[in-house]
Amino acid sequence: MGTMKKITIILPVRNGGELVKECVQSILSQTYSDFDFIILDNHSDDGTYEWISSITDNRIKIFRSAETLSMPQNWARILDAPKNEWITVIGHDDILYPGYLQVMHDLIQLNPDASLYQTHFDYININGNKVRSCLPMPAKMDDAGFLKAEFLQTMDSMGTGYMMRSKDFDMLRGFSASYPNLIFADYQLWVQLTGKSYLAISPQTGFGYRLHQSLSITTAAENYRLAFGKYIHFLKDYMVNKPKVKQMVEEYGYVFLMYFCQSLSHRLLKSPPANRLSVKEFINECKQYAQMLGIPQPFEPAKKLKIWAALQLDKSNWSRNLFRLIRKK
Repeated sequence: MGTMKKITIILPVRNGGELVKECVQSILSQTYSDFDFIILDNHSDDGTYEWISSITDNRIKIFRSAETLSMPQNWARILDAPKNEWITVIGHDDILYPGYLQVMHDLIQLNPDASLYQTHFDYININGNKVRSCLPMPAKMDDAGFLKAEFLQTMDSMGTGYMMRSKDFDMLRGFSASYPNLIFADYQLWVQLTGKSYLAISPQTGFGYRLHQSLSITTAAENYRLAFGKYIHFLKDYMVNKPKVKQMVEEYGYVFLMYFCQSLSHRLLKSPPANRLSVKEFINECKQYAQMLGIPQPFEPAKKLKIWAALQLDKSNWSRNLFRLIRKK
């Protein structure tokens, strides 16, 4: 009987096209080969399932859904998938560099008491070419430090590349499917896992995260707004028994709220008014969030020029159409 593999790589996918082939090949080319590879195929109909099924590698286990699921539903299947002691989840359009698993293995050996692990990474374009490196990260971060870096945008954090214990992932119920399209669901999970002990980070570059120019267009404004609100409620509850996190939110939450108040106000302007809150209503929502989080500074978004401009532009169809024309991508 063979020894139990310690790592499971999990790939949820639907209609991955050519990009999933690059992703799968990058995983099978790891220098550290002691892993299982779980593929959660969401009833693909573009040949993805057939292509993966043609690969002869006993590390691959394919679980195909009987019908087409939503993305959150497919990712929720991670909870029921057979997992080894450690897991990492990858997007179908991202790639692991050959030494990723070895770097992670070594990082765990150096930091056995950490609760989450990550490497530095590259942003890559649709052709797989490097766009830029991620922002530098410290060797260790607690949950307060992680949130501070998130709030001040001094850290790049994505859904790919993190490694964690399967038991911790399952205990926290993974990526919460209650977040529309899983927006902010990874943020919540990384905060929770980091809060169990700490996040250990390797300075080595372990993977490529693929950028898509169409992201701002294809993600609905209301989904972003709803997910953002859910994340704010999570933060309010999370910091109750976390004095260090509470202090950090009070010090830096203003910057975080103001940034998203501006960016989501502009995103709302790109959507038909019948399908969303008005910018004015969203600004009032953000004011409520500031109160919920105990932000001590006066939170007055309409005094910020770009938010004030969004408020004015949202008053008529003519000005909204002009904005969409100017900001069209």
